[in-house]
Amino acid sequence: MSNEITHRRVLNIAVPILLANVTVPILGAVDTGVVGQIPAPEPIAAVGVGAVVLSAVYWIFGFLRMGTAGLAAQASGQGDTAEVAALLTRSLLIGVAGGLLLIVLQSAVFAGAFAISPAGPQVEGLARNYMQIRIWSAPAAIAIYGINGWLIAQERTRHVLILQLWMNGVNVALDLLFVLALGWGVSGVAFATFLAEWSGLALGLYLCRAAFAHGAWKDRARVFDRLRLKRMAVVNTDIMLRSLMLQAIFVSFLLWGGRFGAVTLAANQVLLQFLHIVAYALDGFAFAAEALVGQALGARAVSRLRQAGLRTSLWGLGSTVVFMLVFALFGGAIIDLMTKAPEVQATARDYLPWVVVAPLFGLACFMLDGIFIGATRTGDMRNMMALSAGLYFAAVFALTPVMGNHGLWAALMVSFVARGVTLGLRYPALERDALKADAP
Repeated sequence: MSNEITHRRVLNIAVPILLANVTVPILGAVDTGVVGQIPAPEPIAAVGVGAVVLSAVYWIFGFLRMGTAGLAAQASGQGDTAEVAALLTRSLLIGVAGGLLLIVLQSAVFAGAFAISPAGPQVEGLARNYMQIRIWSAPAAIAIYGINGWLIAQERTRHVLILQLWMNGVNVALDLLFVLALGWGVSGVAFATFLAEWSGLALGLYLCRAAFAHGAWKDRARVFDRLRLKRMAVVNTDIMLRSLMLQAIFVSFLLWGGRFGAVTLAANQVLLQFLHIVAYALDGFAFAAEALVGQALGARAVSRLRQAGLRTSLWGLGSTVVFMLVFALFGGAIIDLMTKAPEVQATARDYLPWVVVAPLFGLACFMLDGIFIGATRTGDMRNMMALSAGLYFAAVFALTPVMGNHGLWAALMVSFVARGVTLGLRYPALERDALKADAP
């Protein structure tokens, strides 16, 4: 693997990830669009609430992707192939165990979600049915986080793209069959995702077969080594806490929007698909930063670390400009494709300007996330997210009484800016510590 960080190398890592990640919110848009063919807001709102709650719960385990990417990239930079293989086993074990735990605790999880949800009884009933089906693929969905992180760390991002295309292709095909052809409604969307996630896990294991060729993947002494487990636990715990706070922001955003009625809730759900597309696209370059920064830190090459952050961020900026133009010019037409309910279309247009400026507000926090994950500076990520979440909730309580749903969107922008600024203030410490590690 070359040590030089060129624009070509950045793109070789980022473009497959960008394509893979863009398909994730596109799938959400397809789910919304398919259910949106029913001329009523309740099914759209139900799929939105159910998907957001499950995604939030699953992404608590998002530390598997992020932690595995950072640790495996550093192990790869050190040339420790045995540890690279053992890390995959640890991630898979955690993923399956976490998914089984969620299945056992599903009643409590759903009760907690609906206790704070202001959605009406019809929306709640449909959303509950959706989640009761999808929860049974939790072990597969969570284990795939670890698989993706492991592949990203080694710059095998084309395999990540293959995996995502497979899962989304299966999901879309089954959406069309179950919902439009068979008329299963919200339940059909849930069954399509359930089957896609289990098939994705099988394909992911095949794509990671190189790790299983190394005996370290089943070396119990290495896999359960106390010091390595402790380091992984610290990194993952920090990221988990950070993920909890991040998901608290997005879940509260959607549920709080329900206070303004089912139509506004549905409109926010439609617009969140735009935002997810931006986030996943920028994550393509953030993931490149994870791999390149992690490898540079593992090799104790500080100049490469800095170069990785700068070059990946430059490409992220270019993507931001493109998305802002697309949303400004074609946002209304995209809304009309996603929902046939006239009241939802009109309401979504009212809040479209927030989506147009969101990529600019979110650029710094997305790119710095990738840099800090690659460096496994997870304590900083946890602490800065706590500050940002506090500012977000303060903005919600201050702005929504006077601005309504516009205040809710403004608070979300506050959270983006706060994350970027606070992480940016911690970046010099990251380089200083890397320089200390590089010293003889």
